[in-house]
Amino acid sequence: MRILYIAEIVGKAGVFTLKKALPEIKKQKNPDFIIASADGATGGNGLGRNHAAYLHKLGARALTTGDYCFYKKDLAENLDKIPYVLRPYNLNPDAPGIGWKIFRIDEKKIALIVLLGQNNFTRIHAASPFSRINSLLEKLKKETPSIFIDFHAQSSAEKQTLYAMVKGHCSALIGSHCRVQTADEQIQNNTAYITDAGRTGSSLSVGGCDIASRIKEYLTGIPDWTKEASEKPELQGVLVDLADDGKALAIERIRWPLDELAAKNQQL
Repeated sequence: MRILYIAEIVGKAGVFTLKKALPEIKKQKNPDFIIASADGATGGNGLGRNHAAYLHKLGARALTTGDYCFYKKDLAENLDKIPYVLRPYNLNPDAPGIGWKIFRIDEKKIALIVLLGQNNFTRIHAASPFSRINSLLEKLKKETPSIFIDFHAQSSAEKQTLYAMVKGHCSALIGSHCRVQTADEQIQNNTAYITDAGRTGSSLSVGGCDIASRIKEYLTGIPDWTKEASEKPELQGVLVDLADDGKALAIERIRWPLDELAAKNQQL
């Protein structure tokens, strides 16, 4: 089983990049299942209901969110009706939506879990992912050996610590949220890992947002995440190959610049 995980889609540039790059990636890499991190797809912060439907139509079988999961009211009010969008599992159980789901891929199954870290999130609070994950893993193992975790966290130490705890008990733990791709992809105890898969959108930006606006925020102290960037769009993420028993066989970082794709198509 080959899983394509598309790193956090940021704003209009991210949605556009996915639309343009995904058909070629599917042709060359032939994934069996596509997961997209969509926590910043709408305006750089949050996911709107229309964007969720559009990304699903483009080919993302599952959409994951994080600390922005309830930022867009039209999605939050309808999360219980959209089974392919997952919010973090370790939020209050009375919150709308689901934090894990088992998807079918032909005759196989894969379980997807979303977890939220606890460090440096001030507008949303989650229970400890460390205390809640073991019981869920045991439950899901009865259904499928293929278990994929999206850990949306700000601290690299928190991500690495959770990986140390769950490796050997799941197929992959992929870090998200920081929007900067790390180069530490690895497999230990048959579990694939990367601290952060990166972002899909402008690569000439600060986390997909306009550079000048981010500098201004640090100079003035006034938050401003509303200005998206669009220069040098690029799809980032990882490919993870799993054996039938759920063990990770390979993990490959993906960086797919749209300008290179356009140049290649012009040559053809």
